[in-house]
Amino acid sequence: MKENITYKSLRDSGYRERSINDELRENLIAKIKAKEPVFEGLWGYEDTVVPQLKKAILSGHHINLLGLRGQAKTKIARNMIHLLDEYMPIVKGSEINDSPFNPISKYAKDLLAEKGDLTPISWVHRSDRFFEKLATPDVNVADLIGDIDPIKAATLKLPYSDERVLHYGMIPRANRCIFVINELPDLQSRIQVSLFNILQEGDVQIRGFQLRMPLDIQFIFTANPEDYTNRGSIVTPLKDRIGSQIFTHYPKTIELAKKITAQEARISESDRKQIGISEFAKELLEQVSFVARDSEYVDAKSGVSARLSISAMENLMASANLRLIESNSVHTNIRLTDFMSIIPSITGKIELVYEGEQEGAAEVAQALIDEAVKTKFESIFPPIQKLEKEGVPTAYSDIIAWFDNNSFLEIGNYTKDATYHKNLDSIKSLKDLVEKYSPEINGNDQYFLMELVLWALAINNKLDRTETEAAFTFENNELNKLFYGNN
Repeated sequence: MKENITYKSLRDSGYRERSINDELRENLIAKIKAKEPVFEGLWGYEDTVVPQLKKAILSGHHINLLGLRGQAKTKIARNMIHLLDEYMPIVKGSEINDSPFNPISKYAKDLLAEKGDLTPISWVHRSDRFFEKLATPDVNVADLIGDIDPIKAATLKLPYSDERVLHYGMIPRANRCIFVINELPDLQSRIQVSLFNILQEGDVQIRGFQLRMPLDIQFIFTANPEDYTNRGSIVTPLKDRIGSQIFTHYPKTIELAKKITAQEARISESDRKQIGISEFAKELLEQVSFVARDSEYVDAKSGVSARLSISAMENLMASANLRLIESNSVHTNIRLTDFMSIIPSITGKIELVYEGEQEGAAEVAQALIDEAVKTKFESIFPPIQKLEKEGVPTAYSDIIAWFDNNSFLEIGNYTKDATYHKNLDSIKSLKDLVEKYSPEINGNDQYFLMELVLWALAINNKLDRTETEAAFTFENNELNKLFYGNN
């Protein structure tokens, strides 16, 4: 933290006063020239959103980030503080971050007139120059702009005509800072109107006070297109005053989605050491979100947040952690059976259309997992034929036949990895299949794919799959018994 100084010391130091737009612009240019990353952690936006952000900052525009939920809109806004100077000088005690060289409040003007060169100057760190407000229907003008404070008037024995009786709202207090209003369409139209002058002329008017306060603020708004029809809209004159509207989007590839989940999921260091997770499991997890975005049961206009994958990853690790506790083990790996634990992460993150509501949230979640399994399976192994010719073997005939001679295979949720491996290894034809189509993999990845094959066979009705709290059981179904016979 920087020590307080005087106005004279600040002036003599050569400090140069800049507007927040100039500050953001010049620091952005410096980072670009130095080949430093400007917006870190915004995976998948390097060639789309980030270039538009840079242009908006260079233009000195207020920004509206428009996109579905879970598209990192708030993260983008919070990233902007890294383009601010580390410290900003203000007149000490100012409620609205008065610049020592260009004060706008009566308090700062009077103090400078009284103290002159000895006016105390304090410093504000850039982390304190970010203000955020969620737009809700109960937000009023007093919250954002300010109001007369009768307690202050009585305490100071001042008439209501005196500027010093004003209580400043969030926006004046964000002078020379970044101010974010999330979910802008939720703000009532009459409240949006109160922002017109601030965006265009930079001034405010409180309760009829004829005072001009040329505020210096970088506004960032976020909005969801769905809100325009469901809950409200951005009034046209306000949209007209927002310089740049930038559309966000979901990650376009599984690899980008994996990076986002790895960055955002809250996984303890001990869990990272004790729980292994194969790349196939990570890819399958992201595939669930991709499948959900294309599902006929899920409302596409509402979107499927990236938080689905993040929460699902945390639930996956929790499932494996529970196995460690129950089995008194020191290490385990994520299994396909663990994916049933992500159903609560799915049901809370998707909006269903009418057909989905009829099916039920849990059933839709299970269907999404099964569809993701099927998609991943078909990218590695040959397709499973719905109808088979008698006497003509398929890639899966030996596996299915194994279940004729062995009544079932059980995969326990809480069994140690050694038992889990032993049970899967008992089906030699299953291991042979995985080695044939994925010869380059071994270890945890191999066992995950062996489980993937069993799930795919169950999804295609070649095996029966039953689930209990303790285990998953795979066994031959009646149709296959009739087709293959009891060998």
